[in-house]
Amino acid sequence: MRAVVYKGPFEVAVEQAPDPRIQHPNDVIVKVTSTAICGSDLHMYEGRTAAEPGIVFGHENLGIVEEVGEGVTSLKQGDRVVMPFNVACGFCKNCVSGYTAFCLTVNPGFAGGAYGYVAMGPWPGGQAEYLRVPYADFNCLKLPGGTEHETDFILLADIFPTGYHGNELAQVSPGDSVAVYGGGPVGLMAAYSAILRGAKKVFVVDRVRERLQKAEEIGAIPVNFAEGNPVEQIKDQTDGEGTDKGIDAVGYQAHARTEDREEPATVLNSLVETVRATGALGVPGLYVPSDPGGPDEQAKRGMLLVSIGRLFEKGLRMGTGQCNVKRYNRQLRDLIIEGRAKPGFVVSHELPLDQAPSAYEKFDKRVEGYTKVVLHPQR
Repeated sequence: MRAVVYKGPFEVAVEQAPDPRIQHPNDVIVKVTSTAICGSDLHMYEGRTAAEPGIVFGHENLGIVEEVGEGVTSLKQGDRVVMPFNVACGFCKNCVSGYTAFCLTVNPGFAGGAYGYVAMGPWPGGQAEYLRVPYADFNCLKLPGGTEHETDFILLADIFPTGYHGNELAQVSPGDSVAVYGGGPVGLMAAYSAILRGAKKVFVVDRVRERLQKAEEIGAIPVNFAEGNPVEQIKDQTDGEGTDKGIDAVGYQAHARTEDREEPATVLNSLVETVRATGALGVPGLYVPSDPGGPDEQAKRGMLLVSIGRLFEKGLRMGTGQCNVKRYNRQLRDLIIEGRAKPGFVVSHELPLDQAPSAYEKFDKRVEGYTKVVLHPQR
């Protein structure tokens, strides 16, 4: 089959890869119809991880069940399904508790597994024509047949639930004001989710014009940090108080406001100042225990200078961690089906698989217009 294969820093290629096969009675093979490029894929693409050449990328996957293991009971050939990026068993202590991002079974020695991602287990990704899905009864979410809502449903694999998860971590409630730092796909989904949850005022902080425009189109208030300190801009619009809640949708590759350099703790520290005393922070943005490309020795070891004193002084609460997609994907699917949610607005490009190398390059360079790319391997 054709698949997107990592070759080295800033290089992927569409190459022939082994077809997946049923290896356990609980497996299914999915013919992939849509697979998205994620900002997390760029960490590997840029050489910022321990990823080695040969990995097949792709943890956001949707398709049609092609082959069914004899132990699978709830799926049949022809079912349309979307898979959480989390590979999970469904029966370990963490899965039973709802923490499927931290499964103890699928990646021995580590809490959590994912498709096509370094250190997340032996699971090839779905930026390919076919995908093996283990523990399929648990990991596949069935969708209505046909092709309707394809660009909405593909976002159920990761960024829609992840944006919603940021709101859960921050305990966003109806009537809250919310500051979302980062207007990329996850940040836009976090802002959109805050609006769905009844937030009265949602700010989105970024400097990319297209992202800020999309934020404004969904009813959020754009804040361009290139035009001034975002903390001051938000406080000016909240009577000096700041917001009730804050969400970090950027992570460890945050950039300094006035210089073209990385400053990994800047978003966390900005949120500490943006959110009012006794508010809460949600951090779905990715932070890592080691970063070979970090700007200093501490950052390379995953240690950041965060204003813990101010966090404590203000009585702020903070929730962190990868999204447990299965906790949210069924409800979010039903909102899409009923027309209550249309997250596909964030998708900027739909391309055949062969265009993946150029899509990675443009997405990585933040070329204007490249917000979220969906690849269609069957085209």
